[in-house]
Amino acid sequence: MKNLDESKLPGVPQWVCLQCGYNMIGEMPDVCPFCGAHHDRFMAWEQAEQTYRVTSHAVNDRVVQLLSVPKLGLEHAAYRVETNDGAVWIDSPSAYNRDLEPVKAILFTHHHFMGASNQYRRLWNADVRLHDLDAGHSLAASFDVDQRFTGDFSVYGIQAFHIGGHTPGFTLYIHRDVLFICDYVFPGDDGMHFNPYGPEQETRNRAQRIHEIVKHAPLKTVCGYNYVARFSDWLPSFERLVQLS
Repeated sequence: MKNLDESKLPGVPQWVCLQCGYNMIGEMPDVCPFCGAHHDRFMAWEQAEQTYRVTSHAVNDRVVQLLSVPKLGLEHAAYRVETNDGAVWIDSPSAYNRDLEPVKAILFTHHHFMGASNQYRRLWNADVRLHDLDAGHSLAASFDVDQRFTGDFSVYGIQAFHIGGHTPGFTLYIHRDVLFICDYVFPGDDGMHFNPYGPEQETRNRAQRIHEIVKHAPLKTVCGYNYVARFSDWLPSFERLVQLS
């Protein structure tokens, strides 16, 4: 483990919900504000750091998927991207492991997956970016956000496209031939489904913009909430879903 300045450790209490993985900063609430689990399902961050290890799974030579072992709550994946300008995360792991390799920035698809980003930001001085429409939500209120963006942009060789729908600020990212779509849609044995949490019709409507962005893009891989798929397999299922909307 690296030798670190103790001043880089969190200065306020922090709790991790073992049911969903949401991080709560400050006084322990009675219930998790994300999933409603009772506080007996919470774990202090120090204990969580000793219990859960953020592990890397290669996607290609520039992207790795980050997952906790053992599985932490609903366990959304975060992704580390090695760009020409430095390493970047897309979304953040729920577990805090201070011995992970640092990144320059953490770019969020939406505010549901802030994870332990406040701790990593403090440790590495990472630049945290989240769409303004999501940064104002109560679930993100305790987290530090350095840049609230409002539209599409490019940074570190990563393209960001504001979609909306599932959450008002939902944003997808593309780096080279990889699409980072998080939990907007879920593949399954019976076909692909939209995320059922959030405004259903708006989620369906905004999927049309996703299709316009990706249909002619030179993509090979899709990185989702808890899966990695070949784009050539993913796109036909997505197109069937959009056509049904």
